[in-house]
Amino acid sequence: MTTTVTITGTGCPIPDPHRAGPGVLVRYGDLTLQFDVGRATVPRLAAADVWIPELGAVFVTHHHSDHLTGLTDLLLTRWVMRRDTATPTLPVIVPAGPAEQLVASLLDPWRDDLAARKAHTGRVDDPDYTVVPFAVTDTVTEVWRHDDVVVKAGPVRHQPLHPAVGYRVETPDGVVAITGDTLVCDEVGELVRGADVVVYEAMRFPPIEALPEHRRFILDYHADTRLIGAQMAELEIPTLMLTHLIPPPSTDAERQAFVDDIRNAGYQGALMVADDLETVQLGS
Repeated sequence: MTTTVTITGTGCPIPDPHRAGPGVLVRYGDLTLQFDVGRATVPRLAAADVWIPELGAVFVTHHHSDHLTGLTDLLLTRWVMRRDTATPTLPVIVPAGPAEQLVASLLDPWRDDLAARKAHTGRVDDPDYTVVPFAVTDTVTEVWRHDDVVVKAGPVRHQPLHPAVGYRVETPDGVVAITGDTLVCDEVGELVRGADVVVYEAMRFPPIEALPEHRRFILDYHADTRLIGAQMAELEIPTLMLTHLIPPPSTDAERQAFVDDIRNAGYQGALMVADDLETVQLGS
């Protein structure tokens, strides 16, 4: 079997017609795992030929809205598309705390809609998902396992939002690490150490530093491209995929600026300033 990494959304909270909200799809054979579910994730999964009812699990990095607004759509769409009640329950793995509470109540506003659909169709089943919370510790810890695929979570620095985690997916083909939203920090270093592919959120600080003061707060908790390049060079990561791009590049020059920041900091591995649905294969 082969492990692939597909970026389902490279955007940020500001709407972009070409970039869905944050999300990463990791496939190993028939197993499909979705990490974060930003706006328009469902059509991106459809474009990636994922049959939504067969999604294996969803993983949430933190409770910021831009990473979760697509989850309601995913859960409702999965129910509408289900052809039989033998479809396994979808586990949604979340850090314990606000994300757990949010995910558990996502479908409450839709009870009347679900009741009407059930009455019309004769269905008796409800959207079938289980919230699986885990305690966030100071170390990278296993949070989910399926056969020979293991997913671990580790803390990252996205304060004042807490908790926030990144994920590490270990398959027989290798290791994929997904940072979620974070500063460049030692915690991320531990999460990604030895990974074959790292999916890293990325922000170019100079354009943000030029904004009016009241808009510079995002400098407090996002990853500086220059520091990303230095960290990935030090850890000798073979493949780096940049996502959650701020500011979103819309020209070749703007895209090249991300590349230049990473390269000038010393990173010489394979580098992708990702667009939605770009994919890499472990070992390729």
